[in-house]
Amino acid sequence: MPRYPAYSGSVATVPASPYSKLAHRLSRHEGEVYPLHVGDTWMEPPEGCRMEDLTVARFPGMHRYTQPHGLPELLDALVARIGERTGVATTPDHLLLTTGATGGLGAVVGALVDPGDEVLILAPYWPLIAGIVSSFHARSVPVPIFDVAEAPDSPETLVEAVASRRTWRTAALYLSTPNNPSGRAMPRSWVEALAEWARREDLWLISDEVYEDYLYEGEHPYCRPLAPERTFSAHSFSKALGMAGNRCGYIVGPKDAMREVRKVSVHTFYSAPTAGQLAALEALRGPGDAWIAQARDKYRELGTKAAARLGLPAPQGSTFLFLDVADFLASRRDDDRGGDLQGPDEHGLMGFLEDCVDRGLFVAPGPSFGPYPTHVRVCYTSAEPEVVERGIEVLAQVLGR
Repeated sequence: MPRYPAYSGSVATVPASPYSKLAHRLSRHEGEVYPLHVGDTWMEPPEGCRMEDLTVARFPGMHRYTQPHGLPELLDALVARIGERTGVATTPDHLLLTTGATGGLGAVVGALVDPGDEVLILAPYWPLIAGIVSSFHARSVPVPIFDVAEAPDSPETLVEAVASRRTWRTAALYLSTPNNPSGRAMPRSWVEALAEWARREDLWLISDEVYEDYLYEGEHPYCRPLAPERTFSAHSFSKALGMAGNRCGYIVGPKDAMREVRKVSVHTFYSAPTAGQLAALEALRGPGDAWIAQARDKYRELGTKAAARLGLPAPQGSTFLFLDVADFLASRRDDDRGGDLQGPDEHGLMGFLEDCVDRGLFVAPGPSFGPYPTHVRVCYTSAEPEVVERGIEVLAQVLGR
């Protein structure tokens, strides 16, 4: 039990910067910078849906609070959109507008866990989810499934991997598809198997679907239709419409459980930004879908080109590539130490990141995304395409590819 001047032990384990300890050097680098470490887009939101397009004359009261639940007009628009996409009957009582998907996932975790509980997290994972779980004094338990040697090869082996880490303290399972950081997408059969397993084990399901619009082939397998009584789905206007700075997302979940989620949200962020909700509503009413279709084509082209240059499979979705640079680290280790060091070397990864930073290239370290001491993540949409392509070329040259 911490007392002055001590702090919460749970929060002490959360990294201050999940993307790179070297990010502070971004502003001090002389020469061109390639900021491929943070998941964002160079594209501005659709015309007519930007902050410059919102005026008090059009939207009286736009600088005041909305009701904590969210703008009624936006809730109604989302009810229609969710029903169309998932086929699940939805009302505003199933919804909450949030400060990005981040705020929404924090409210969900806060409503589901008690101190000491565990949340199974399919890995590699969006790094903030582990910090959110720790902030509510629970423990995240990574379950590696994406882009690693021991990845499951069927729904059955996937469930076996998840079940092997379940304990009596397990409260929920978190999954993300299309995945950040791997760029992989779960087959529908995998999502179905996880939903059925969670039902058998009486667990909550937290489905991070912020890249639902950026699956490059096929249809996104929504989790909520498979287990609506226990599933919370997270969605984001940040990722869907290039509105990260607006801080607006939403959560969909079981009606009774959402009452508990709203208790947490109202006592943390109170309400999502009014202007962010208005911008999202304007996009849904107008050019949003056309903008998404255009962005998806551009993202697919950029991701395919970047992957080819780095010798990787093309991403299936999201806006990321996840590289294992173990061979490069091993070769440099052999050169430096005569080849007498075995196994992963996180210090070696930091040296690699520093080599990149010296060239103006910023990428995110693998350990931020789970037990990946020799990986790095690249976002291929975080800057103008020409800048990203030059950054990918720098990375390829550092790796000798």
